[in-house]
Amino acid sequence: MEMKTFKSDFVLLVAASIWGLAFVAQRMGMDHVGPFTYNGLRFCLGGISLLPFLLVSRKKRKNRARALDDPRPKEIVQGGILAGMILFAGSSLQQVGLLYTTAGKAGFITGLYVVIVPVIGLLWRQKAGTGTWIGAVMAAAGLYFLSVTKEMTMSFGDLLELAGAVFFAMHVMVIGKLSRRIDTVRLSFVQCMLCSVVSMLVAVCMEEITLSGIRMAALPIFYGGVFSVGIAYSLQIYGQKGSHPAHAAILLSLESVVAAVGGCLILNEVLSGRSLSGCVLMMAGMLVSQLYPYIVSKRAVLS
Repeated sequence: MEMKTFKSDFVLLVAASIWGLAFVAQRMGMDHVGPFTYNGLRFCLGGISLLPFLLVSRKKRKNRARALDDPRPKEIVQGGILAGMILFAGSSLQQVGLLYTTAGKAGFITGLYVVIVPVIGLLWRQKAGTGTWIGAVMAAAGLYFLSVTKEMTMSFGDLLELAGAVFFAMHVMVIGKLSRRIDTVRLSFVQCMLCSVVSMLVAVCMEEITLSGIRMAALPIFYGGVFSVGIAYSLQIYGQKGSHPAHAAILLSLESVVAAVGGCLILNEVLSGRSLSGCVLMMAGMLVSQLYPYIVSKRAVLS
């Protein structure tokens, strides 16, 4: 392996670890503040942490001639509002769900968005490959073992996390379309700040906000905002430039594993044998859905 590839893969592993531990920070933060207060503050910090990237992006645009199809501020705002509202729905469901389920289970269920994305794409007549369907079946079986009890019931928290994963899948698809015309850094800034404002409005109406609570939750909020949004975002961009897509898919999917390990070590969460089997199946399903096309193409080249 070349040193450049190794560095990129290592950077992606660090990003996945940061995102995985964010589930732990999210649960710890809600010991002192409500879920909407936590999201409002962390997305505000996340937006602020993107300001240096905005300045760099602006300087680059000034150094080159303005492209004919460069979107106007109105398009950036409209795109950011659309992406931000979807992000608000997904992050709110995830955050509230963490009140009723473990960080480890939340990490694995949220990770299902990589399987849900191509399934939702069917609504837009986008073809789903064989790997997608194999991965979806494996992930669904894993979800059954992880969340569905022997009495055929599913906890409220797991249901919220699953609904959140659907919105995160929708967010990925919307960002994929918008990023073709809109600078991703500016888009991310608008969506983060909108998500922050809407979350705080809901928090003011539904939660008790105190300065003492915010001070007690300062470290988890800081981690969720600066590390999870600002640092991990930049690491992902850097890492994916020099890493093979197959490597990136594997490394970023390890976010779920880190969430489970972090929940176990830091929050003393325990997964049963049945739940661990579900985690393994879900992880396998995620990897198959992402890597199957690469494996098939490799076999075709070798043959």
